[in-house]
Amino acid sequence: MAQATFHFPRGFLWGTATAAHQVEGNNTNNDWWAWEQNPGHIVHGQKSGLADDWWGGRWREDFDRAAEGAQNAHRMSVEWSRIQPTPDRWDESALDHYREIVRGLLERNMTPMVTLHHFTSPLWMTEMGGWENEAILDYFVPFVRKVVEALKEYCNLWVTINEPNVLATAAYAMGEFPPGRHDLGAALKVMVNMVKAHAQAYHAIHEEQPTARVGMAVNYRGFKPARPWFPLDRWIAGIQSSLFNDFFPEAASSGVMRFPLWRRHLPEAKGTQDFLGLNYYTRDYVAFDLRKAGQLFGRRFYLPGADLSDTGFIANAPQGMFEAIKWGLNYNLPIIITENGVEDADDDLRPRYLIQHLHQVWRAVNFNFPVKGYFHWTLVDNFEWERGWTQRFGLWELDVETQARRKRASAELYAGICRENGISSDLVAQYAPEIYDNMFPG
Repeated sequence: MAQATFHFPRGFLWGTATAAHQVEGNNTNNDWWAWEQNPGHIVHGQKSGLADDWWGGRWREDFDRAAEGAQNAHRMSVEWSRIQPTPDRWDESALDHYREIVRGLLERNMTPMVTLHHFTSPLWMTEMGGWENEAILDYFVPFVRKVVEALKEYCNLWVTINEPNVLATAAYAMGEFPPGRHDLGAALKVMVNMVKAHAQAYHAIHEEQPTARVGMAVNYRGFKPARPWFPLDRWIAGIQSSLFNDFFPEAASSGVMRFPLWRRHLPEAKGTQDFLGLNYYTRDYVAFDLRKAGQLFGRRFYLPGADLSDTGFIANAPQGMFEAIKWGLNYNLPIIITENGVEDADDDLRPRYLIQHLHQVWRAVNFNFPVKGYFHWTLVDNFEWERGWTQRFGLWELDVETQARRKRASAELYAGICRENGISSDLVAQYAPEIYDNMFPG
């Protein structure tokens, strides 16, 4: 058997990613908590409830697990509705709580990355119209300043908005996230406001902390023409990719927001990323279909025989990771993989998914692509938004009723990769022998 190790550069960030509402528990003052209370919004009527009980202190044991697994970084988010429970009041005790959590990472020799908006907004903000109301900027930017002022002693790596492309699409076009709209015009208005919010937050952070590194985390989804020889498939795949993938990073790069037949200049957004946060999970095949007007006449699907996750939500398409990173080169920035993972309660798919995707990251690094780190989604099973508890992305399994954690084999695999700063043939042989010959031919 061939023996080798695919090593990563010295100083590479190895971590996991989490989001406040998904792990803290009892976030009762935001739009998602309200959304969960209405039947039909969450699979099986499930609720976030106590989540992973991080607000109750169980972040400590979970960070211990991450540190014992040789992770040297962690991406987390803060909950706006805790820090600013009403428009005219800051909760200093909540800021103290987040100081303690971020210090806890440093005490474990882990680099913090803090996300300032990860899908949830305070109820008082949604009552004012949320992201559809440009007035949100008058509140979001002071909130950003307040958080950075509180945490800048411990953190200089910031994500302004997580997956603005997903939030605009799911909340305002598809109706799956609150406020449940099906309005493309509203989605466009929201996207414009989020670009403005990101740009103003970027400048505010650098005023508070000149050494900060600031970006947004964009969900890149591959759109491949189902029939490459058919011009309409190529055309519609390109349109969908442009609308979903390109809008936000292009605006933050050039200061120009673009849709087909629509363009708006926003000069203050130009050059407002110090790194590109890249979330990648899977890719679709797209066929032109006149019956799919709601999907811009593009029918998306996975190929027959695809290596699918538990619910069929994700297809294991590691080549798409390399394509995503190559796409990211368009913006001439350092790239951090801010999310990548797969739902897999039995931990059958995750080992090969993880290895194969990291192998593609290694390939990119060896082309001298500027990839600086990787954050796996996620550390412990958490509340997966409209899919509730039906999807298990954690390296550690969570019993929602008892809060007990159980280590999955993938946690040991990832720890081995983090310790080695690479993917060794021994790890592949132990955790994913079915792909060994493809990884180490000969």
